[in-house]
Amino acid sequence: MEEQKSELYKEVETALNEIRPYLQADGGDIELIDVADYVVKVRLQGSCYGCPMSLQTLKGGVEVAIKRAVPQIIEVIAVE
Repeated sequence: MEEQKSELYKEVETALNEIRPYLQADGGDIELIDVADYVVKVRLQGSCYGCPMSLQTLKGGVEVAIKRAVPQIIEVIAVE
């Protein structure tokens, strides 16, 4: 089970690395906090933190990219 979690974590991190340059181009970033029960927890950083468009970026960009790369993921949520 722990090996499966580790593999999911790696796959999610790889997906985040694909979209991270787009976030960084706008002065933001994203940190992977945890993957548990197929829910990804991330922390928005830089200009992404507190941005009025952050929910749209999270759901319409980050979550879509992660689910495309790792279809078993159910949801992506931001934590503080």
